[in-house]
Amino acid sequence: MDRERCCSAGMCVLTAPEVFDQDEVDGRVMLLLDPVPAERVAEAREAVSFCPSGALRVVES
Repeated sequence: MDRERCCSAGMCVLTAPEVFDQDEVDGRVMLLLDPVPAERVAEAREAVSFCPSGALRVVES
């Protein structure tokens, strides 16, 4: 996740609200679950694909 690259569009929060949130101060993305649990991986991946600024990425552990 690259908070500096985030444009605060909120697509991540709309797509995966249990995984992502927006900072109340600047609107940029915040990760709520680290690591993302298996039952949330699909929605997290979908949110990554919808990110208009490319601030999110999937990292396999």
